[in-house]
Amino acid sequence: MVEHTDGAEAAGDAGGADDGVTEVLDRPLPEGIRRRVIGLVAEAFGGLTVAELPPQLRQYSRFTPSRRAKFAGNAMAAAVEGDPAFRQRISARLRESGSELVDALEAGSPPAAADPEDVAAMAFVLRPAGWVKLVTAAGEEAQRASAERAGEEAQRELRRLREELAAARAETKAEAERVRAELDAARKETEALQRKLRSALSDVRRGEAALRKAQAELESVRAEAQAEKAAASGETRRAKARLAEAEAALEASRRAAREGRSVEDVRLRLLLDTVLEGAQGLRRELALPPASVHPADTVDAVRPGMMTPRDIATRALSETDPALLDQLLALPQAHLVVDGYNVTKTGYPTMPLDKQRLRLLGGLAMLAAQSGAEVTCVFDGAELAAPVLLAPPRGVRVLFSKPGVTADELIRQLVRAEPPGRPVVVVSTDREVADGVAKAGARPVASALLLKRLART
Repeated sequence: MVEHTDGAEAAGDAGGADDGVTEVLDRPLPEGIRRRVIGLVAEAFGGLTVAELPPQLRQYSRFTPSRRAKFAGNAMAAAVEGDPAFRQRISARLRESGSELVDALEAGSPPAAADPEDVAAMAFVLRPAGWVKLVTAAGEEAQRASAERAGEEAQRELRRLREELAAARAETKAEAERVRAELDAARKETEALQRKLRSALSDVRRGEAALRKAQAELESVRAEAQAEKAAASGETRRAKARLAEAEAALEASRRAAREGRSVEDVRLRLLLDTVLEGAQGLRRELALPPASVHPADTVDAVRPGMMTPRDIATRALSETDPALLDQLLALPQAHLVVDGYNVTKTGYPTMPLDKQRLRLLGGLAMLAAQSGAEVTCVFDGAELAAPVLLAPPRGVRVLFSKPGVTADELIRQLVRAEPPGRPVVVVSTDREVADGVAKAGARPVASALLLKRLART
């Protein structure tokens, strides 16, 4: 049904009314056509200025068409429906696009091949003559297509349900057969279990009878055990009495034996005291001193552990023979103390001090490994411009004298720190050092001897 009204809106619509008569839809716009209308308005929206937009749509002026359709769809649909000026501007933008559908609608002959919803949406915006019929026809066509789609969907759903029903029936039939087979198996198993139960009940009855018989036998055995226990208790009491009598007799015999032995012990102790007193009197008469020397102590020989570095000097070795240093270091717990710069400046004085130290310490490490002796190398700290960062080699102790203390004084302190009797060998060409350590009990050797020994390794 189409309503015809007179008013200002009919005068303002271009090509949308016939002689002041306005066409109005008598039913809501179908949803599909409404979406197409929102899409058309969203596309034409961008060609309008902010002043040409209704106030409620101006905030969406910078949105993209898709975002306008998403966020301002209802507002644009309401503006097209209720704002003739806005609808006229949108219609003008659509006419300017040069669309064939717009031209066909303006000419009153919409193309038959066009989508009815597109035709209805364009007609709703342009409002040409007969637009209500186009919208109504498109809505009916959409409903018919929707109904057809619904029917097809219902048919597909019906086919699917029939297939599912057939499958369910087949599955139910298979399940029923399986359940029937399981029921048969359960029946057979139940019959077997019943047979086993009857057999078990029979076994239980036999077991109960055997238990009653065993309990009767147990009571009989308990009675016999009680009687035997009473008899054993009496026998135990009699045995304890006899044991007490035997212990009393044994104690009496032991007492008699102790009394007889004590007399013999007194006699023997008296004789021993007499002999000891006689020997002590004889020792006092002869004024004999305590024996402190044994015969073996009178034999002249070199005892183990009594050899000192001075004993090595009596051997037939030259003071420049490296074998002399090997013999000295072979002494038990030997300690070799080296005057470092005295040796290096004797052997390789032209090398820098750090190179001298490294070369000497490398040779001493090999010597310590070969001889097993304790090795200490002393350097004069006054020769250093700065502290030395040095990793001592394995088996060699490296010491630098403190400020105000010479290497010679540090060597004397090391010698004095050793216990008397320990073999200490000091390597230095300095005569003052050699004489000082010799007085302290150490054996001095020349630096050249150590250099020869290191050259041999």
